[in-house]
Amino acid sequence: MAARATAHPFRLWAPEAGHVEVEVDGARHPMHPEPDRPGWWRAEAPADPGGSDYGFRLDGGDLLPDPRSARQPHGPDGPSRLVDHGAFPWSPDVVWHGRALPGSVLYELHVGTFTPEGTFDAAAARLDHLVELGVDLVELMPVCPFPGRHGWGYDGVSLWAVHEPYGGPDGLKRFVDAAHRRGLGVVLDVVHNHLGPAGNHLPRFGPYFTDRHHTPWGAAVNLDAPGSDEVREYLIGSALAWLRDYRIDGLRLDAVHALADDRATPFLEELSRAVDRLGAATGRPLFLVAESDLNDPRTTAPREAGGLGLAAQWSDDFHHALHTALTGEDQGYYADFAGKPSGPPHAVAGLPRGPLGALARTLTRGWLHDGTWSSFRQRTHGRPLDLHRTPGHRLLGYLQTHDQVGNRALGDRLSATVAPGLLAAGAALVLTSPFTPMLFMGEEWGAATPWQYFTDHTDPDLAEAVRQGRRREFAGHGWKADEIPDPQAASTVAASTLDWSEPDREPHRALLAWYRKLIALRRAHPGLTDPDLSAVEVSFDEGERWLVVHRGPYRTAVNLSSAPRTVPLGGTRTEVLAAFGCDGAPGGGGRRDGLALPPASAAVVRVGG
Repeated sequence: MAARATAHPFRLWAPEAGHVEVEVDGARHPMHPEPDRPGWWRAEAPADPGGSDYGFRLDGGDLLPDPRSARQPHGPDGPSRLVDHGAFPWSPDVVWHGRALPGSVLYELHVGTFTPEGTFDAAAARLDHLVELGVDLVELMPVCPFPGRHGWGYDGVSLWAVHEPYGGPDGLKRFVDAAHRRGLGVVLDVVHNHLGPAGNHLPRFGPYFTDRHHTPWGAAVNLDAPGSDEVREYLIGSALAWLRDYRIDGLRLDAVHALADDRATPFLEELSRAVDRLGAATGRPLFLVAESDLNDPRTTAPREAGGLGLAAQWSDDFHHALHTALTGEDQGYYADFAGKPSGPPHAVAGLPRGPLGALARTLTRGWLHDGTWSSFRQRTHGRPLDLHRTPGHRLLGYLQTHDQVGNRALGDRLSATVAPGLLAAGAALVLTSPFTPMLFMGEEWGAATPWQYFTDHTDPDLAEAVRQGRRREFAGHGWKADEIPDPQAASTVAASTLDWSEPDREPHRALLAWYRKLIALRRAHPGLTDPDLSAVEVSFDEGERWLVVHRGPYRTAVNLSSAPRTVPLGGTRTEVLAAFGCDGAPGGGGRRDGLALPPASAAVVRVGG
């Protein structure tokens, strides 16, 4: 028995069990039904609130981890361990009031490959780099436990716990504490739409999943079938625990379009209401950001206006338009953004006929597909944003993300195929857009390391199935099996880990300085964070491959061609605030209506007159 054992309450929802025991430090104790909550069991047993191992036995079966476990020190299949959240020594001199999303710049990172050590503590040691970069919020990819050491995190199975190899619960708290000491907020990526293929014990406890709906991962998480009240409470409780017990500032919700939910009050509305209540109670501006494939403005519309009330959603349309403009890729879902839609003539007639046109449309309307034909889906897609009522900060804009890099066959970043000048142009369009900008780790210096798909499944059959599935997926696109990185190989993880010597070398150093300059401009010029989408104008020339974004007196001008261009700015007095690839560009005023841009270059300008 643990040294600090006291009577500790244990509770469990197991509506289909006839007999339940809790086993604490090897000793079994019977649990009893709660009279006022059907399906719930309760017991008190001697335990160390900050260290006892425990689990549950249903009808005399195997020892199972707690669905609400805060720690799985032996992995997802082992016993749970009690965590005393109140015992953590948060920095007493830090009074953290939170970090709101509007006006912020996010930085997405994966704990396991952000540093060679792959831990929270090692990541915390690099936070000064992010402070110098100028970002406001650090977004951690999922940290819930999964089998093995390495993985993206989207196969997590214990939704209240923290992956032990990263540092466990205290490691995450140390990271958050270190970020807050530096003025950085923390966002956590959470996955509610499915659990991983190994280590998921929830179905043994109750109807956490339902065959009423089917998803790419099999049976859907039960949000609307019998028992769904408790499942919703389980997911909401998990979300609130991250925000409350770990002092995290916001959550990114993975693939909310895969949350199958037919109830009159959607789960996301219920979740956003609960988060707002917690934010009011704590005095911190807590928020939710959705990854959604729906292009539906109701996701972020206020609840009182019939929306779900989330703070923001990712805009893949902006990414696709920008990626296509920089790279010229036109396969798959990039076809419409490259100006090569396929479909009935009447359906594709309204789509832009070139990549700069698609980019201009997303910059001024938020999405390309807002009720237009989607060649990739072979149907119309999306719904228009009300530009006068939807602030731009409700859309996240980005040049690269873990998805858009890691789901490529080789996990190749833009830096593998795009020159630094074009990378700089893409960065300028992201960081001076009306959207909430987000960067992917290493993007700020044009990291040469790829970011590939990797796993560490301990089940050899599952490992082989994933390996072969990955090869089959890309074989249809012309790749040979031996060209696809082995997800299970240690070399794949090593190749995907950032090389922190790069920022001190060219051309990485110059690109990093450019990112720092652009973020500093956002702080110095509030007009560059103006979220009014209706005030954004874009001029471009598809043939000459230049584009200018007009936002009040500010212009972001990019030349994506291989020849010099002079671009019109719509003003006579010109002050170049920042320029990349423009040797000798003026830093002060001048009287002219155009700006000369070398090939593959960008400038941020303030005009007058």
